[in-house]
Amino acid sequence: MILAGDIGGTKCNFTLFEDASGKLHPKFKHTLPTKGGASFESLLDQFCAEAQRKGHRLELAAAAFGVAGAVVGDRVLSSNLPWPVEKQAGAATLHLAPEKVILLNDLVAAAASLAHLKNEDLLKLNDGTREERAPMALIAAGTGLGEAILFWDGQRYQISPSEASLTDFAPRNDREFLLLQSLRHRMPRVVTEEIVSGRGFRAIHQIIFPGVQHAFFDEPGVDAAATITQHAFAGSCAACVETLQIWTEAYGAEAGNMALRVLPFGGVYVAGGIALKILPKLKEGGFVRAFSDKMKLSTALAKIPIYVILNEEAPVIGAAHEALAIGQD
Repeated sequence: MILAGDIGGTKCNFTLFEDASGKLHPKFKHTLPTKGGASFESLLDQFCAEAQRKGHRLELAAAAFGVAGAVVGDRVLSSNLPWPVEKQAGAATLHLAPEKVILLNDLVAAAASLAHLKNEDLLKLNDGTREERAPMALIAAGTGLGEAILFWDGQRYQISPSEASLTDFAPRNDREFLLLQSLRHRMPRVVTEEIVSGRGFRAIHQIIFPGVQHAFFDEPGVDAAATITQHAFAGSCAACVETLQIWTEAYGAEAGNMALRVLPFGGVYVAGGIALKILPKLKEGGFVRAFSDKMKLSTALAKIPIYVILNEEAPVIGAAHEALAIGQD
C-alpha cells in the first residue's frame, strides 16, 4: 500500500493507494482540517485510525506528502502551516524507514501528476500550441501561492521547486499601485503572495473600495475570498465584481511573469482550489490577456498553451507516484 497526502494551509487530503503491478488504485480517501491537529503526526494518527476503522490494513511500502512550503533537508519550512513537517517524525508515526518517506513541495507534487492526468482533467484556456519536450510551468493560488518549473532532461521531465511567491509584487496600473502603497504601510515588504492568494481578495476589496464594508469582514471563521467570489458571481455587489476582476488579472500577470522567466512553450498549468472556484471568470479571457500583456514578447507568450487542472487530487496523484518509485526499490 502507498500513502499520499496534500498538506495545505486549510486542509490536508490523504489517500491510501493499492499498488497493482505498478498501477495505483485509490482505496481510501480522507480529508482533515489543517488546524484540526496539534501536529502533522497527530493528523497522520487520525487518518490511520479512520482507515483502520473502515477496514483497511496499513501495510505501507512508502509514503509521500506534497506540503505547502519549502523543503529544506528533511523538513518543510512554511508560513502557511501551524506546525512543522519533518520526515523522521512522520516516518516513525507510520512505522516506515525514513528513506521510504518523501516530502515534496506541494507544487512539485502537482507537477509530478502531469504525466498521469487524463485529457478530461485539463481545461485549455487559449489557442496556444504545445511544443514537445519544451519547459513547462505550474502555478497555483490557494491559501498561499506556489510555482514550479519542469525541464526535459533528455529522458523525462525534472521538476524544480520555486519560492516565487515571495518575490516583490509588481503593480501594473494605478489600482495595483494603490494596493502596493497601502500594504506597504502594514508590512515591511509586499510580496506577490499577499495579493495573488486567498487573502488577496479581502485586501483588494478593502483597499480599492474602502466605502463598501461587509459584515462578514468581522465575522470569525468566514472565508472572505469565497464570500466575495460568491457575491461577484451573483452580481449582488459591484465592488466584489471588480475585486474578482482585479484579482484574476493579477493572477494572470504573475503567471505571465513566470512565463517570461521560463519560456514554458510546453504549457502553463494553473492548479489550486481557487482556480476551480472561479473557473467561469478564467474562461472570460482576462487572465489570458494579462498573461500575454508583456510588451515585445506579447505575441510569443500568446502562443503558450494555458491549461487549468480540473482534478483537485493532482498533488496527491503526483505524490503517490513519487512514493511508488521508492516503494518498489
